Amino acid sequence: MSDDDQLFRFVQFEFPWIIGPDPGRYVLRAPGATEPAFVLVVATLGAAQRRRLGAKRARDAEPEPEPVPVATTRATAIAATPLDGSTAAIAWMAATRRAPAPVIADAIAAVNRAIHAHRVAAADGAIREVSRDRAIALRIGYGRGEQVADGRWSEAADIPAPHGPRKRRSAALRPQERLAAMLGGREHPLACEELTLRARTDVEAGRLREAAIQLRAALVAAIGELEASPGGAPDMGQRIAELRGLRPAIDEAADEAIGGVFAAPERERVVTTLERLEAALRARSAAGPVESAGGAGESAAGPVESAGGAGGEVAP
Repeated sequence: MSDDDQLFRFVQFEFPWIIGPDPGRYVLRAPGATEPAFVLVVATLGAAQRRRLGAKRARDAEPEPEPVPVATTRATAIAATPLDGSTAAIAWMAATRRAPAPVIADAIAAVNRAIHAHRVAAADGAIREVSRDRAIALRIGYGRGEQVADGRWSEAADIPAPHGPRKRRSAALRPQERLAAMLGGREHPLACEELTLRARTDVEAGRLREAAIQLRAALVAAIGELEASPGGAPDMGQRIAELRGLRPAIDEAADEAIGGVFAAPERERVVTTLERLEAALRARSAAGPVESAGGAGESAAGPVESAGGAGGEVAP
């Protein structure tokens, strides 16, 4: 990236927190590759000023304190392969404006790879990956090497947040109703739910070996927990039987993953089994609270109205 005549593509994200890696430039290569795929530039913007670093005791807080300024992380994923001149750059930019999703996905994967490596190197499990939806700003563009590394460009576009499909009010209320039930002690989250989320994170990040090992634990927990607490889903028995049938293949995939060998068929098994497990958990959740001391539809703020009227059942 030392030749100022070459033009490089970039995707730039801004997140309202410290994502993990220290500010600097990081070269990302695929495992076993000799050529870099991305150069990731991490910068911290607007860091809060530290005061009274030498204070040895607590001080009185203001009754109505001002919000503390937060640091913003700017992560710029720069494709290591230059564009073939300005004509190619203009054409790439026009095509990317029309369909930015694949370019964004590759860049997010690069950022998350750096975050994951930092989490492992620092042995800090509190550091988590990011998603496109968590960014407060997203830009795509191109420019000369040192130009884009310094946060500048020849041409760039601000990409708005995607608009997902509009949810029915009843569907939107379901997570909030479960949250109120769990916080109120009327429902307990299952261990398999958290394990399944971790497996999904690994799959989305392309860590299929870790996903296979994680999914085996999630599947074992799910079969036991769903049998003990199936919820109100009428077909839960069939779903549990399906999960039992999928377990031998996942046991084999996890064993191969531990041994360091992971072929394409195992990848497909992991993704398919994870989807079936997620479907079973969604069915259990959509059926309504498992236990409710205050009655169906009750939340921390009082009765929740469904799409059909006050106090009615919440549709899946």
